[in-house]
Amino acid sequence: MTDVVPAPAETGVPAADSPLEMLGPDSATWRHYVDWRGMLIGLWSGSMQNMHPKLAAGVWDYSDFFDERWERLHRSLYPISGVVFDRTPETGRQVRDYHLTIKGTMPDGSRYHALDPDVFYWAHATFWYGNIRCAEAFGTPISDADKRQMFEESRTWYSMYGVSMRPCPDTYEEFLEYWDHMCRHVLRDHDAVRTVLDITVLPPPPWMRSWMPPWLWRRQVTVIQRMFMWITTGLYDEPVRELLGLTWTPADQRRFRLFGRAVNLTMRLVPTRYRLHPRLRDAYDRLSGRVPADAPLLETPARNLPSLGERDKPIHYCPVHAQRRAQLPWQSNEVDD
Repeated sequence: MTDVVPAPAETGVPAADSPLEMLGPDSATWRHYVDWRGMLIGLWSGSMQNMHPKLAAGVWDYSDFFDERWERLHRSLYPISGVVFDRTPETGRQVRDYHLTIKGTMPDGSRYHALDPDVFYWAHATFWYGNIRCAEAFGTPISDADKRQMFEESRTWYSMYGVSMRPCPDTYEEFLEYWDHMCRHVLRDHDAVRTVLDITVLPPPPWMRSWMPPWLWRRQVTVIQRMFMWITTGLYDEPVRELLGLTWTPADQRRFRLFGRAVNLTMRLVPTRYRLHPRLRDAYDRLSGRVPADAPLLETPARNLPSLGERDKPIHYCPVHAQRRAQLPWQSNEVDD
């Protein structure tokens, strides 16, 4: 891995006016992008990212993630999904630029930077591959042809960040080899990983705080922790379970499959549009004409913004919530995340 991040000209970053291929509704990524079932893989995604030693170092040194985990998670869904659904290269470059100042020194004296291509690609790998893992566990399995198409589209998705394409495998099969290598030989346990996996110290999510008293949340959060830890263990590759000292039995696997089927059957009862995160619904609404194509992007609600003392830091996505003049009934006061 590199210790310094090369200048844009050295990494192949496209110029601001360079045309980029954008993903659209005909892509496998749009068809298979995770719906609200993605919340079930949240601990998996966050912990897998933080098992990369240099990514964990940046989170541990810079992020206020551990002080406002719910808010950070929920507002991050907007720009991350927006890279795919906004159909503009600007979102990807904005996400990249949140990481420009995140750099420092590892315990062994080596340097890290959040835009080290190997580090940045690992985070991207957990995002795009998480769609496949979520579908395998809690939805309709994705065909091999669509998996290969999603991998090709993941390269397009990654190119929107404007960082080096060097770490990207060339084929889906090579990606699977890369993933296995990372799980077996690169990922490490870290305090950041264990903190991500422990939700017992968290308050209720922001959208619950108006109606759930803290004492009731504290009474049930231990049960929620056990359930989510079991789900996350089921999603891990076996080398990762071994790394973290977790056990998984054949009986666990049978129960996990039954749980996944129950989730899938339940979600089929939910109208399609309400299975989607608001940013995804917004993209489809623009295509259908339900929302004007030139309307402001739908941004995270104010309840998810960083604290006042953090809002001016360049590491945060911190928009003013887009207020449309003519909101539709389903857009007002919705529980979006």
